[in-house]
Amino acid sequence: MSGIDELSVGLIIMTILKTILLLVASNVFMTFAWYAHLKELSTKPLIVAITLSWGIAFFEYALQVPANRIGYGTLTLPQLKIIQEVVSLSVFVPFAVLYMRIPISWNYFYAGLCLAGAVYFIFKPQSQTAEKGAAGQSVTRFVSESEGGDRPQP
Repeated sequence: MSGIDELSVGLIIMTILKTILLLVASNVFMTFAWYAHLKELSTKPLIVAITLSWGIAFFEYALQVPANRIGYGTLTLPQLKIIQEVVSLSVFVPFAVLYMRIPISWNYFYAGLCLAGAVYFIFKPQSQTAEKGAAGQSVTRFVSESEGGDRPQP
């Protein structure tokens, strides 16, 4: 591999890692915003739970929006979504077991297997085509055969 290729691969890996780390942090806030009130505020008025959850969710969005902006272009939109789902379950399971004291079951494992299948199909090698991303930047996107990946691209 030449120095330029190694640099490009390194930049791609760093972009993906930044995206994943921001999504993990975002999902911690999201999980607490969505579910912690069930334990901590169950006797409080609903408006209190809503207000506090919105306050927590602000930090979720403050991390999630940059994560998607950083990742988009290196990753496709479906790839970003599947990463988000894997991260979401990876954060939710420890939250449910450790914080909410929900007993762990085999269903978590089976859900993880389903997500592993989703990751495989979204990231499996496909034919390439170039297109413009949402911000007008050039994006190399992988096209599945069902999207016309075996057809010549303009």
